[in-house]
Amino acid sequence: MKSIRSFSVAFLLLAAMSCGGRKSAAPVLRDRAFPQPTVPTAYTEPGERMDYLTAHYWDGFFAGDGRTDSARVLGVAKGDVEQAFANYLAVLDAVPLPNAQTGMERFFDNISAKQQADTSARVYLAMTEIVSRYLYDPNSPMRDEDLYLPFVRKMASSPLTRDDMRRAYEYEAQMCAMNPRGSVAPDFAISLRNGKKLDMHSVKAEKTLLFFSNPGCHNCLEIIETLKADPTVTSLVREGRLAILNVYIDEDLQAWRDYMAVYPAEWINGYDAAHIIREDVLYCVRAIPSLYLLDADKRVLLKDPPVERVLKSL
Repeated sequence: MKSIRSFSVAFLLLAAMSCGGRKSAAPVLRDRAFPQPTVPTAYTEPGERMDYLTAHYWDGFFAGDGRTDSARVLGVAKGDVEQAFANYLAVLDAVPLPNAQTGMERFFDNISAKQQADTSARVYLAMTEIVSRYLYDPNSPMRDEDLYLPFVRKMASSPLTRDDMRRAYEYEAQMCAMNPRGSVAPDFAISLRNGKKLDMHSVKAEKTLLFFSNPGCHNCLEIIETLKADPTVTSLVREGRLAILNVYIDEDLQAWRDYMAVYPAEWINGYDAAHIIREDVLYCVRAIPSLYLLDADKRVLLKDPPVERVLKSL
């Protein structure tokens, strides 16, 4: 994925699209820079400025004309559009979740209005692909199902969505609606290597990290090593303020037992003997590994975030 540059609220105003060509020829639409938004000086409070950006970040982009093809969207290089979307996610991360979700709904409405005004623009397919890849792809470092939920709900019901994709978007919306931020995470029994069992909700800690992993999984091992190497994690676990529940949800228990030496002994390492997580779809584990960060009351703080986001939230 394209590397993400650091975000600054004080955006630079870039040049607008220009047109040209010989007088005898049709106007040529030249590539344009992404029109960075500027916050009116009347908005002085940080919260007001972020709310303004949430609502008006895309105004200049959708106001322009231009080509949409494999390399550009509305005349802006696709890489620049993706960078702009990554910066927009930084804006949404700075406002309360309901505001951010409203921003995603408004963003979808802008995409739809632009497509309906110019059916040849193909902006709907281009922009929905970017949003899905950034917010829902399990391999995206910026994935966020809580932000994707309002967007995919609108995709599922939009007349612009192909009929053969509608059911897939309905399913994605159903999965994203499970265990949102702020909800109480479902309880389940964890079987330990020594045969004992404990309920997830019985674990006492200021924060609990659910880590759904598999033995031999390369990405799981990377997360294990990252958590082991982080001094804050080590200190919080040692003090009992952070509990890490490493849970195996598949069937090959011998492979899990053979891999036990890899798991830190100070973690709670267990498995779902009843297979309730998968069979009852208690959690939406779209891919292994998957993380959930919970507070002391087992409310969801982060749902399937990248490990780097977990570390910033401890």
